[in-house]
Amino acid sequence: MGETDAHLKKFQRELSSGTVALVLLAVLGSSDEALYGYQLAKALETGAGGVLLGKQSALYPVLRNLEASGLLSSEVQPSVSGPPRRYYRITDLGREALAEWREAWNDTRDAVDRMIEGTPIEEGAIEGEPQ
Repeated sequence: MGETDAHLKKFQRELSSGTVALVLLAVLGSSDEALYGYQLAKALETGAGGVLLGKQSALYPVLRNLEASGLLSSEVQPSVSGPPRRYYRITDLGREALAEWREAWNDTRDAVDRMIEGTPIEEGAIEGEPQ
């Protein structure tokens, strides 16, 4: 393990914790049907190459928080191949939040990209800088 591996893992964990809720809303917002946890985890794994979700179990607290906030609804349905499954669906409030979060994400992503790509800061843009 290299010197920066622990720092990278921590950074990835912190970064993904802030984006998993957005991606879950996006997946559910684009689905015509309710999805259960394993389906959502597979969608994140497939669509994001496993970058966003470390352990599948980390998904469930996010789903519970989104439901408690009124952005998702859920219902338990029996399963023919095991225990009952909880299916999640985005709510109207969730769709509104998704639209706002997408805009915030795009603005944040664009700003971060500019900064890490070394785009020069406009003269006088830094507070307190003499103009």
